[in-house]
Amino acid sequence: MIKEVLQQLWKDKFARAALIILGFIYLSLLFADFIAPYTKDFSDRTMAYVPPSKIFTIDENGKLSKPYTYNYIREFDEENLSIKYKLDRSKKHYIKFFVKGQSYKFLGLIPSKIHLFTTDKEGRIFLLGTDINGRDVFSRLLFGGRISMTIGFLSLFVLFPIGLLYGGISGYFGGKIDMIMMRFAEAIMSIPSFYLLIILASILPSGMTSTQRFLLIVIILALIGWAGFARVVRGMVLSIKNQEYVQAAQAIGASRLRIIIKHILPQTTSFVIVAMTLSIPSYILSESGLSFLGLGIQQPDASWGNMLKEAQEFTNILYRPWLLTPGFLIFVSVLAFNLIGDTIRDVLDPKSKVR
Repeated sequence: MIKEVLQQLWKDKFARAALIILGFIYLSLLFADFIAPYTKDFSDRTMAYVPPSKIFTIDENGKLSKPYTYNYIREFDEENLSIKYKLDRSKKHYIKFFVKGQSYKFLGLIPSKIHLFTTDKEGRIFLLGTDINGRDVFSRLLFGGRISMTIGFLSLFVLFPIGLLYGGISGYFGGKIDMIMMRFAEAIMSIPSFYLLIILASILPSGMTSTQRFLLIVIILALIGWAGFARVVRGMVLSIKNQEYVQAAQAIGASRLRIIIKHILPQTTSFVIVAMTLSIPSYILSESGLSFLGLGIQQPDASWGNMLKEAQEFTNILYRPWLLTPGFLIFVSVLAFNLIGDTIRDVLDPKSKVR
């Protein structure tokens, strides 16, 4: 079934484009340490809000040249009372590929200094400019994306087993057990999820590391999202439990838990796959929203949400548009996941496409 779904996804031009985009994003995030010219701890306070570096391939004589860039010089504009940057054309800084730079651990395990591209020690290259602390936005996008793009998958690993088992038990046993379990699930569903996230995130201890906050956010997202999923599974189980193969399993003495896990829940696979695909964007947006509000991943660690927070100032939107790049990536990623989810739903449930 998985092979057929992938084939149908590849045939759909929009789903194929979404797969390619997401594949490119996740590969870039996996090899972020190698691709990024600077490590996640890099900061140059003298280069705050530097615009994107200009890369030249033609020299001053009009001839082709190896790619090079110039550093920016910081100046104070007394007339407008503002800081401006201009290119220091006194020295070229050539861009080098597959050379040694700042040390890092590849995939968090293998020590290395090789970067995809960088310049000499005196040079600076900022493909997407810098933030207020002089940190390279391009490098931080790669490191921040690891958090923003994985939090959805990790939440699903907690949420879906709980929702599947809870809904399966409720639907199979029925009666008073079903009524009590569903009333509890409905009570969870009635809680405004985003406001609950804000409350829970705001009472977390201030001394927590970003890793600990990340794991707690994953758990919080999962614990408030399982109820709606369990309710749908319960409805499916109510119709499945009367099938002949379920009755046959009961007749040969199979335990109730075995019947639920081995015979009933596998029949909900199509719904589970679609629900998982369509749930990931909501978790990406939830984490980004929390970090944007300052309640999620904290500085200096990066996530797309807390990077976007800096772009909320009107002057930054007008004069420093490169700070909006995280928002664009969030939009593209969420759109890609939704396109894939809709296509999978059409493949697994052709009637939905007809409707």
